[in-house]
Amino acid sequence: MSELRLLTPEIVLTVCMLGIFLSGLAIRSKGMLGLMTIAAAGVTAYLVPSASGTAFEGMFVADAYSSFFKLLFMLTLFLAVLLAIGSRTIREEYATEYYCLLMLASIGMMFMASANDLIILYVGLELMSLSVYVLTGFQRESRWSNEAAMKYLLLGTFATAILLFGIAMVYVLTGSTSIAAVALYVMTGGNTDPVLGIALLAIIIAFGFKIAAVPFHMWAPDAYQGAPTPVTAFMSVGPKAAAFAAFGRVLVEGFGAAWAEWAPAVTILVVLTVAGGNLLALRQDNVKRMFAYSSVAHAGYMLLGVLAGTIAGMQAVMTYLAIYAFMNMGVFTVMLMLENGEERSAYAGLAKRQPLLAGAMLIFLFSLTGIPPAGGFVGKLQVFLAAVDAGQTVLVVVAVIFSVVSAFYYLRLVGTMFMRESEDSVSCSASKTLLFAVILTAFFVLLLGIFPSLVLVG
Repeated sequence: MSELRLLTPEIVLTVCMLGIFLSGLAIRSKGMLGLMTIAAAGVTAYLVPSASGTAFEGMFVADAYSSFFKLLFMLTLFLAVLLAIGSRTIREEYATEYYCLLMLASIGMMFMASANDLIILYVGLELMSLSVYVLTGFQRESRWSNEAAMKYLLLGTFATAILLFGIAMVYVLTGSTSIAAVALYVMTGGNTDPVLGIALLAIIIAFGFKIAAVPFHMWAPDAYQGAPTPVTAFMSVGPKAAAFAAFGRVLVEGFGAAWAEWAPAVTILVVLTVAGGNLLALRQDNVKRMFAYSSVAHAGYMLLGVLAGTIAGMQAVMTYLAIYAFMNMGVFTVMLMLENGEERSAYAGLAKRQPLLAGAMLIFLFSLTGIPPAGGFVGKLQVFLAAVDAGQTVLVVVAVIFSVVSAFYYLRLVGTMFMRESEDSVSCSASKTLLFAVILTAFFVLLLGIFPSLVLVG
């Protein structure tokens, strides 16, 4: 029972998910089910920091690192539910399944954050991935949604197979799948084994797919565009954060002593991801696809913190993710509020038609660019400083250059909102839930930019 105590947040969220699933047989109101999901997330978030230690022979760990990510997952779930309540894209008759899948994905992410064994990590990854695959294709009547889900599933399966191959190689080398055993093996001279390099490469490729790093990003634009917008918002933050939590556990904690072996591969990923994400975003007319490539670029910035291979580097990544959650969820909320919000024409003259929405979008875009006093500046600064301290100055210069490139497509959308006249009358959602989500996210993006000590991890 003492070991189960460490799994209290996961158990509570699972029980609540089953309760919502059963109550959905009698309650068909999307709003009511959404409020129940929010309540479940709130209770779980309250329980997250309640205990620490290891369970099940050290396979599961509850510590400050996992608590941070679990709170981040609950925040993402909370905002995703708000978007679903105010959205017309999630049909009432499927609301129960939708909220249960969101919670299942969140449970998988929580296991990934607490995994101290590669098998537990794999189980959490699969639970998260399978749920998100279904969510991506949730609009069954949409050909684009079905196509996006199929591409995501096929490529995700391929990435999972590569991960299993890497785990098998680790087991062959160490006789264990424990991350602590891997760390001990590497520290006692195992980093000279060439098989270790193969295992590391397989693991990096698998997680590179999950964070949509170039060249493993092929699924992201189609999945982001085809999925319902509330799902796109959720998958742009939650699974990405879970993958970075796993990166920290496996690479920094497990293979930290073999930094010289995995650093070149991650260096290549950083350059390709930062450059590819930003350059491809420049070419996009569809706003949703533009933010898909923007998400790819931000994964590249965060990889700099992983590449540092230090505790400070991972703390910088955690700070970045906390701010990224607010600004990215805010962007997709504004998109959801506008009719045809995926098209650039929907933003023409927005400053005159909806000054509050235009102001919030301006804050989000400045934050994504890294312009102070928005919170995104703090996130990038922390990651860049951690990378410089680790001797990655050249890569930081490259990242800064491409941050300037990103300003072109972000500020081009600002110009559309403030300098172009609207050619057609574009309606705006009157949902108070969505408006609340926009105000909430914009407030925290500004607050964390002005008072960065509130979010700095360390």
